[in-house]
Amino acid sequence: MYETFAHTADLGLRIRAPSLDSLFAEAGEALMSIILDDPTTIEPREAWQVQIEGDDLAYLLVDWLNALLYRFDVGHRVYRRFQVQVTPGGLSASAWGEPLDPARHRLQREVKAITYHGLRVEPTEAGWLAEVIVDI
Repeated sequence: MYETFAHTADLGLRIRAPSLDSLFAEAGEALMSIILDDPTTIEPREAWQVQIEGDDLAYLLVDWLNALLYRFDVGHRVYRRFQVQVTPGGLSASAWGEPLDPARHRLQREVKAITYHGLRVEPTEAGWLAEVIVDI
């Protein structure tokens, strides 16, 4: 589950999930939901695999979201389904999506960057919580 919250001229994402792997997958969905008006229009036609090294969970989350944002900005790719495995040394992820199609994928807002401001990833009684601010 994810939600957005206002943060000055930026936008915050608050993500909750029962496991660390699902937290990172939900974060990918959350990012696509603020970029596109309706992320359900994305068809999971092709898979993209990525591995990111790192042992700090908060920085790993930023690196993960930045990788997705880069794929959107440079490769014009949008994703709908995510599978992530977080390990002590980083993460391995698959994302399924397709090329951006302006006829079907209406852009909601431009995300300029994922920031470190207010960044947190922490365990809770119900699972995991992450907060990240995106520069829009």
